[in-house]
Amino acid sequence: MRLRRFIDIALDSILKNKMRSMLTMLGIIIGVGAVMMMVAVGQGAKSQIRQSINGLGTNLIVVTPGASREGGVSRGAGTFNRLTVQDAEAIKRESLLLSGVSPVILAPTQAVGGQGNWRTMVRGVSTDYATIRDWNVSEGRLFDAEDLRGMRKVAVIGATVAKDLFPNQDPVGQNLRLRDVPFKIIGVLQSKGQTGMGNDQDDVILAPYTTVQTRLAGHQFIGQIVASSADPADIPAAEQEIRGIMRERHKLAPYEPDDFTVRDQTDIMQAAEGTTDVMTLLLAAIASISLLVGGIGIMNIMLVSVTERTREIGVRMAIGARGSDVLSQFLIESIVLSVIGGAFGVAVGFGGAEVIARLTGWSTAIAPAMVGLAMGFSATVGIFFGYYPARKAAQLNPIEALRYE
Repeated sequence: MRLRRFIDIALDSILKNKMRSMLTMLGIIIGVGAVMMMVAVGQGAKSQIRQSINGLGTNLIVVTPGASREGGVSRGAGTFNRLTVQDAEAIKRESLLLSGVSPVILAPTQAVGGQGNWRTMVRGVSTDYATIRDWNVSEGRLFDAEDLRGMRKVAVIGATVAKDLFPNQDPVGQNLRLRDVPFKIIGVLQSKGQTGMGNDQDDVILAPYTTVQTRLAGHQFIGQIVASSADPADIPAAEQEIRGIMRERHKLAPYEPDDFTVRDQTDIMQAAEGTTDVMTLLLAAIASISLLVGGIGIMNIMLVSVTERTREIGVRMAIGARGSDVLSQFLIESIVLSVIGGAFGVAVGFGGAEVIARLTGWSTAIAPAMVGLAMGFSATVGIFFGYYPARKAAQLNPIEALRYE
């Protein structure tokens, strides 16, 4: 009952000085709103990264070349390539936990056909690749095992390639030249959009790896091997299985490090989200400076309020109010002021996040927990910065307070 009475007194005091109260809350409003907007942008970026990485494939596992060393110094991942098509075939043949395996032979190529030419990436892959990447065709068909065995010159093009080379046309059945080698287009891939890093996944041409290796790439080693497990829970065991098969094929001694790298979606996601988390924390820390400014504003106004209401405090103490009652009254007033400012700040955060999303096209996300955290933080600011003025009011001498003019 006393708490409700204190809150009523606090609201009455705030409403008596509406303009001053609003200006006092402004720092809290800006601080909470700015922090929420920055965190919303960061959370939206993380969500977009997850979607992009999940769009790379189902339970994806990627095997890439390892690092070479020179003079005891590592030259970085991917500098020592011993991956071959035979490695991919061995993994597919011997693995018990993988649902699909495909070599990936990369061949940057100028594609000529339709109404012009287009610089793009040709990927030589197996029939498992579309299943691993969860990729279907919007038109035509994917190549099959017969196309693979016969090293047929057939290709499935991405939506970006189709749009730039065959605008307002049906590409299926038309011819395409890749390094002066004629390929027949048998399908168009469904659009996947951009990755979290801004790379266009639709700017691609898929062809049988047997054809790409003999006709376009011309080298023994391949860029990567992709695989997928039937169950997400099997990914760690599947990675160990791949390592065992690869080490045996490359005849590595127990004391020798891997000459390849095995990564899954979790590793890729954690690396990408780690950078986003750091940026979000940095932006939120910068935005929270205004909360500090808002807290100092509340302290200043509460000190002014104590000075203005000195006689009122003296009267209350003279009729029996204890110092703890006065402290509670002013502390609750400070908390109410901060919480109301926090509520306005939450509204500003929601509105600001929506405006940012509309103006920039960025993804934003505000979790319900963020609202509770913002309100709790606002109350904490009120307690921290309101305690000193409240304590000063509680320590006033009643006689001197009554004499105050």
